[in-house]
Amino acid sequence: MTEFTHLDQEGRLRMVEVGDKPETLRTAVASCRVVVGPKVFPRLLEGTLPKGDVWAAARLAGIMAAKNTAQLIPLCHSLPLTGIDVEFIPHPQDFAVTIRTRVRTYARTGVEMEALTAAAVAALTIYDMCKAVDRGLVIQDLLLLEKSGGIRGDYRREGAPQDVARPTGQSGVR
Repeated sequence: MTEFTHLDQEGRLRMVEVGDKPETLRTAVASCRVVVGPKVFPRLLEGTLPKGDVWAAARLAGIMAAKNTAQLIPLCHSLPLTGIDVEFIPHPQDFAVTIRTRVRTYARTGVEMEALTAAAVAALTIYDMCKAVDRGLVIQDLLLLEKSGGIRGDYRREGAPQDVARPTGQSGVR
């Protein structure tokens, strides 16, 4: 690919025209990991952190972030999202939590940025909700795990868990 899709003939940034593309079902799954440490981890699971329900705040933040991605990422299209899942997977052995997001739409462009933004903002919210106890939390490994739909076809990150695209039937640990 030699042509830059987001530059016009004068080299100025532009939003790509997607009006001629067919509307198809698009999905994306992303993840992010937050290492909260031994001081925070038990309190996170018990729900005894000073700022309140971390899971509810982070889930809502992730949902809101996905819905507002076009306001945060300059060249993203506004999309009519049809579903957003935010799931939390605790890892007691590492004092960490994996955030997994799944975003769906029926549109002319994909939802990878929405899934990634949801995971990132959920992670930042966990940090914000836990920092009163320990400011040493580490946010790492923001990854696109899978995407489907569109003319470029499906993508699956090598080594991604086999169940990433299937809804769990629940929205996380709480």
